[in-house]
Amino acid sequence: MAKYIKKRKKDIGVSPFELIFRGEKKMEKPRLYLMTYDENSVVETEIKSLRELNFNHSKDKFHWLNVEGLHEVKLMEKIAESFDIPFNIMSNIMDPMTRPQVQDYEKGLFIVIKMLTYNEKLDKLDVENLSFILTKNTLILFQENQGDAFDPIRERLRKHHHRIRTAGTDYLACALLDVVIDNYLYLIGQLGDKIEDVEELMTKELDNDILSLINRYKRELNYLRKYIMPAKEMILNLAKLESEFIRDDNHPYFKELQGNLNEVNELMDSYREILYDQLSIYHNSISTRLNDIIKILTIFSVLFIPLTFIVGVYGTNFDYFPEIHWQYGYFAMWAVMLLIAGVMLWYFKRKKWL
Repeated sequence: MAKYIKKRKKDIGVSPFELIFRGEKKMEKPRLYLMTYDENSVVETEIKSLRELNFNHSKDKFHWLNVEGLHEVKLMEKIAESFDIPFNIMSNIMDPMTRPQVQDYEKGLFIVIKMLTYNEKLDKLDVENLSFILTKNTLILFQENQGDAFDPIRERLRKHHHRIRTAGTDYLACALLDVVIDNYLYLIGQLGDKIEDVEELMTKELDNDILSLINRYKRELNYLRKYIMPAKEMILNLAKLESEFIRDDNHPYFKELQGNLNEVNELMDSYREILYDQLSIYHNSISTRLNDIIKILTIFSVLFIPLTFIVGVYGTNFDYFPEIHWQYGYFAMWAVMLLIAGVMLWYFKRKKWL
């Protein structure tokens, strides 16, 4: 599991209008990929120079510019100038710690959300800050690293000739946000399968490994919750937002995103309760086992008290013992001791203490 992101000391007091990359460099060179489309065609171009950013912003076509890698300040300044993005917003785009939010400004709509993906090679959760700049016919998606999470949306643009090509860039933004939320659902489902497996383990045996698993899954769930809860608030604000950059007929799709995030939160709450129940069951089972052990030890202690008394009496060093010279004295002592032990065991069993 990845660590919580913390604010760096050198970023304290920095102007919100100063363009500084505040994250970790994840790729050597930024990559810009442009898809220009309408109902009849899709043109894909990889932009390799700053000059190519001044592409034809035709109102008859829609444009999706994907920016991967946010560490080159000159490139980010050029993008800000080309698309009239305020520097305070571009500064937030270059800060991976920016909280999920939606902000309507004069020339567009600014959206931030966290993308969560599971890195199988490193066995940890990767957190990526996604920023959207939405205008009437252009969508700019800023990513920290190159990824393939949005390839299904690109395939839909290439193959389908209906809504996704004609409903505008706000519908495209909704489709991309839907992919992010689907990843939330997938991760919660994967974690949920592991949590349910713990229940099966608890029916077989209880050990410290199970306690470690429960605590680990609690940490992972809390980590997911840390990023998903602000996303829920952002999507709620986005669904209620009245903006010129979101068409009226596309509002229902943003409300669907809200419903999907509610489902994510319900799943998190459900698995959180299951983990607390498992922790309670674990501690109760350990306490019950300890009580059983103490009960057995107590019974054995009580059983040996009269036997120890008898042995102690006959182990005293007096010169005169009436039974010491009796031929059957030793056997009689054993018979009395066994009789006492038998009677006590019978009594314990009758009381259902055994």
